[in-house]
Amino acid sequence: MRYCSFFILVAIFAAGLVSCKQPANYFRHAGLTQGTIYEIVYESPKGENYEQEIKQILYDFSQSLSTYIPTSLISRINQNDETAIVDDFFRAVFNKAVEVNRASNGAFDITIAPIVNLWGFGFTGNIPDMDPQKIDSLLRYVGMDKVRIVGDRVEKDLPGVMLNMNAIAKGYSADVIADFLKSKGSRNFLINIGGEIVARGVNDSNQIWRVGIDRPDVNNLFGGDELQAIIRLNNRAMATSGNYRRYFEIDGMKYGHTFDPRIGYPVMHNLLSVTIVADDCMTADAWATACMVSGLEKSIQLLQNHPELDAFLIYSDEYGNFREFLTDGMKRIIIE
Repeated sequence: MRYCSFFILVAIFAAGLVSCKQPANYFRHAGLTQGTIYEIVYESPKGENYEQEIKQILYDFSQSLSTYIPTSLISRINQNDETAIVDDFFRAVFNKAVEVNRASNGAFDITIAPIVNLWGFGFTGNIPDMDPQKIDSLLRYVGMDKVRIVGDRVEKDLPGVMLNMNAIAKGYSADVIADFLKSKGSRNFLINIGGEIVARGVNDSNQIWRVGIDRPDVNNLFGGDELQAIIRLNNRAMATSGNYRRYFEIDGMKYGHTFDPRIGYPVMHNLLSVTIVADDCMTADAWATACMVSGLEKSIQLLQNHPELDAFLIYSDEYGNFREFLTDGMKRIIIE
């Protein structure tokens, strides 16, 4: 449902991280988690390095919500393991998924897993299968009304219901790391997990963090090579969803990895990229996907009902040219 976009963190590089020269109380860590790259920069008031603690948090998070780990909590739930007990990570993401599913008229739905797997974008590694009968047969397992948390366990209406939280989990993991850093007294940090970003305070040059939004060009393979815009991210979070990097092509037709859970097919519209800025990254992450599924016109309508969200939509016109739609809030934080 999502692609991994590695945004250029403009303020970080401008502050001198390229040369690896930083004030003693600023730390930078990078690595791999949830099948993507993370980069974390933070000020430590006591000069303490939290790299090992951060790695442990990300490890524990993956053990809860990664569908690519057969023994993870979500994998056990997908396998109908009756001994699987819901943890705090799972509960928080599930509850947010229910909220955004209802608010987006079903455009965001974590029960999309069987459809995503059938099309070859999921955790089973299937060869893409576009058999309409198979798609229709799997739709009976899709729908947030078919699954719920009761006490400390997940209940399903049908055993075939499976969950895929890739479109929301990375955003929440950035929030979790942010909460950890705040608990240590850090007021200035930037967290980037696969393009899902949380920014607080200022960088080591005492400037508000600036981040880039990638230009949604199929040739823009590495985040930051071509930027559509740069924004100030002042004590907020940002997430982006798009269809231009992960897709397959059959008989000249491109099929992206963003699916409409209501019909079981990849979305086919002119909306290329959605960037959402919100107070927390889990919300931004989920709404970026919800808008990407909904398309341009319906996304604009949804955003009008949610003024707490700032949005930057990039779409193509009838001639294939890039066009932009920005909410008023986004216009106030854009730099160029």
